Amino acid sequence: MPFAIKIELPRSLSFRLTLWYGIIFLLSSCLAFLFFYVLISTSLKQRLDSRLSDKISEFEAIYNLQGLEEVKSAALIESQAAGEKKIFFRLLYASGVAFSSSNMSYWQEIGINRKAVAMLVKGRSRVYETLTLAGRPDRVRIAYGIIGRGVVVQLGYSMENDTSFIAIFKKIFLITMSVLILTAVLAGWFMARRALSGVEAVTRTAQQISESDLSRRVPITSRHEEIDRLAVTFNQMLDRIEKLVVGIREMGDNIAHDLKSPVARIRGMAELSISDSSCGGNDETLAGSTIEECDRLLDMINTMLMISKSDAGAGDANMELVDMAEVACGAAALFGPLAEDKGVSLNCNMPEPLMVEGDLKMLQRAIANLVDNAIKYTPSPGDIDIRGFHDKDNEKINVSIKDSGIGIDTDDLPKIFNRFFRCDQSRAAGGSGLGLSLARAIAHVHGGEIHVESTPGNGSVFTFSLPRMQSS
Repeated sequence: MPFAIKIELPRSLSFRLTLWYGIIFLLSSCLAFLFFYVLISTSLKQRLDSRLSDKISEFEAIYNLQGLEEVKSAALIESQAAGEKKIFFRLLYASGVAFSSSNMSYWQEIGINRKAVAMLVKGRSRVYETLTLAGRPDRVRIAYGIIGRGVVVQLGYSMENDTSFIAIFKKIFLITMSVLILTAVLAGWFMARRALSGVEAVTRTAQQISESDLSRRVPITSRHEEIDRLAVTFNQMLDRIEKLVVGIREMGDNIAHDLKSPVARIRGMAELSISDSSCGGNDETLAGSTIEECDRLLDMINTMLMISKSDAGAGDANMELVDMAEVACGAAALFGPLAEDKGVSLNCNMPEPLMVEGDLKMLQRAIANLVDNAIKYTPSPGDIDIRGFHDKDNEKINVSIKDSGIGIDTDDLPKIFNRFFRCDQSRAAGGSGLGLSLARAIAHVHGGEIHVESTPGNGSVFTFSLPRMQSS
């Protein structure tokens, strides 16, 4: 019953690279062997033809100087000296009939090529042919030439030496190429493994990473190779993923913490309403408190959605020409009564228009959040100064909100833009901890940034920086 054996070859990239390297090297070696084989064979044949031609020319000179009998004597001496198994000759008439020859007992299978003789009669100086004799490993090279009027010589020479040389060349070449191919395969395997070692490091790191451990990184060899660039990119991606996962965890914890109080208050009011229903409780007060808490929850959720969309670049920004000086002064006018009631002086200094391209409503909300924070954390009596200016290179416009409030602790300063983060002293002032996160997200949407400088007890300076609108 016929059956087939299925050979499963390794599917690794290093094996395939080594296989391709070995195949290409083998094909190249075969081409090189073929080239040198043809070159050597051709050179040996040309050298033998030159030797036969010189010998025919020698016979022709003897014929012209001393006659046909001397030619016969010289040919016999030549065949006996070289060996009757090495060389033979025949003297022919122009009709192709032999009238003299050396000892042909070893060459009796070789006849006369009348076509070659006819070609000589027509004007060819020399005619060559190669014959293979049955039962003999070597071949014979035969030359025909005219040495005198109506006299043609057939001169044959054994190619035994040339055949032996070619056989030795083949043997040496095969042995050498076997060693070289084995060496090439081993070198190719080593090079493939070395080249792909970085990829394996990336794979191992990816396999070792779990949801609870994102701290592993791919080692960098500092060889400035493509694999190093892959490792650097992979590590940067892991940094972003780790930062995102940590942010999601923190946001989840903060959401749970900040939503717990409003939901508890709503539940408490509902329980109070049930317990007081028999006593004719105040339904309007309960409804108003419930609506207020629900509005606070909705505002928190909408703000979170807006921050997420802005961070992801999926926000529906309606870009237009906006004067940030007018936006800042509008925020000052809006929050002026609140600041006055708290005993805080709110000033807006905008000496010139500050034109940018952006979404008016988003920018108004960002500046409003910064001004609201400044009023919230500035005790009475206090001062808040809103100022607009260009940077030194005149490439960005800046709106700074400087207050004389409580300031921000140095340890808390890097965290104030995180979602739901509130300093210990700011928790008493209320709020959800999303205002600064939203302001920074809006700045990023517009290609800008928010910078902060603060000294505990001496106030803070928030600078809202955006690219300046280029004049056309």
